[in-house]
Amino acid sequence: MISPWKQDRIIIHTQRLLRSYQHWTGEILLNVNDTPEEVAETLFYAPFVLVSHGIEPDPILNYGNQRALKMWELTWDEFTQMPSRKTAEPMVQEERDRLLAETTAKGFVKNYQGVRISSSGKRFLIQDVFIWNVLDEQDQYCGQAAIYTKYMYI
Repeated sequence: MISPWKQDRIIIHTQRLLRSYQHWTGEILLNVNDTPEEVAETLFYAPFVLVSHGIEPDPILNYGNQRALKMWELTWDEFTQMPSRKTAEPMVQEERDRLLAETTAKGFVKNYQGVRISSSGKRFLIQDVFIWNVLDEQDQYCGQAAIYTKYMYI
């Protein structure tokens, strides 16, 4: 299988992630002066967890960098076919739904923390999470993304 970051649709998506992050924060997440493929590779191997999902009725994960795949113990194909709700336990779905609705309304949410669960059932606390709306090239809402570096297995 071709590396995820080498796929045209992922290269485009990483540009959307970075552009949207800068839109909401005013900050640059990565040096975007490299070629789009180099940027996609750098983001995939970045020292933080980055995930995103689309706008389906039951949103499907459409991106997870290497750290995310390791954390959820999934392959790229498994990860990008999974509804994003499955990253959290059923008992916290209402809280998660409220968080995503707040993000949709405000554009972003800072300093979130919550418990997530890997595919094998390992639970971990994620902290200082930044969640933002992903915008396409016409600034139309096309999903949500989250980034964090702090987590702890519990």
